Amino acid sequence: MTGMNRPETEKADRKSGAGSLLVFLLRSTIAGLALAFVILFLWPTVSDRFSRPPPGVSETPSAPVSYADAVDRTAPSVVSIYTRTVELQELPPRLQRIVGSSHVTRSRQDMGSGVIVSEDGYILTNNHVISQVQNINIGLWDGRIAAAQVVGSDPETDLAVLKIDLEGLPAAPLAEDAVVRVGDVVLAIGNAFGLSHTVTMGIISATGRNALRSSLYEDFIQTDAAINTGNSGGALINYRGEVIGINTRNLGQIQGAQNIGFAIPIAMARYVMEQIIASGSVRRGSLGAVFSDLTLSMQTDGSVVRRGVQVREVTPNGPAWSAGIRAGDVLLSMDGTEVGDARALLLAIAQRQPGSRVEFTVQRGSEIFETYATLIQQAPLR
Repeated sequence: MTGMNRPETEKADRKSGAGSLLVFLLRSTIAGLALAFVILFLWPTVSDRFSRPPPGVSETPSAPVSYADAVDRTAPSVVSIYTRTVELQELPPRLQRIVGSSHVTRSRQDMGSGVIVSEDGYILTNNHVISQVQNINIGLWDGRIAAAQVVGSDPETDLAVLKIDLEGLPAAPLAEDAVVRVGDVVLAIGNAFGLSHTVTMGIISATGRNALRSSLYEDFIQTDAAINTGNSGGALINYRGEVIGINTRNLGQIQGAQNIGFAIPIAMARYVMEQIIASGSVRRGSLGAVFSDLTLSMQTDGSVVRRGVQVREVTPNGPAWSAGIRAGDVLLSMDGTEVGDARALLLAIAQRQPGSRVEFTVQRGSEIFETYATLIQQAPLR
């Protein structure tokens, strides 16, 4: 038998050792994968812990470092509005004798903001910005100045539409899907204290605010983005640069109030604007009834609830009367949607066109019944 020489023996040993190492690695890898599979199969929440963000953190992409692109998209469409009002001022008796007249004329200048909504020159702003003024001038992003005409206004929502005759006007991108959530980042753009195109940033603080008594039909977006004097009528935009609201007011006049501003949702503003452009006014539905909120009531189980809106007055032979609704009834729902409060119900009815047929669920004592009413046109309220 011929024996192997020493080099051949060492070579065989190396091959044997490498093979053993490879087998060991393969076995370890298979064992590790099997163990991982067992863990994930028996304890699936482990994978969730690594794949899901911590509680309270949104899964949406992280916020941009800068909002300059959003501002660049909308700012050219925001205009400065300058108004002049000539008023008669009564003089004290002593000055009347000196001047020889009981009154003198006084010119007052004010400012506000607006948003260009079409390339042919229509501008959305607040009614209180242009109400009872004699002259309106518009300052554009590119430095041009133009006189504006009032197309129409709606005091009930504090909105107005102006028109200027210029070419090359940039129309603002209005949000088509105007869903906003508390916590969304927003930017306000306007002519703050005469400083045109001032940009402030904040978040949506609340939605559906309707108890400010500043206008009849309220459904405000509340924000902590600074809305200063002159910002009224300007744009509230989202992080994409889309207009989601028309800035209207703040609570700065109330002692201690800070960072509490309000904007009219763009859906309401668009609805009002389209009707003003089409006919010069806004047509709203009316039920012919006056409502009030119900007071909180204690239930037998100790819980406190307030369900529905109470009917205080009903116009004889009006839509509510014809539908069998009477004073003292409680309206529980409208077209299948539960009724929350009196001002929200008033707004919902007003947003229906005259002639619309609306279903109500009504409670009278222990009786609950369904009825239909055909709305009539709301008469001007102011």
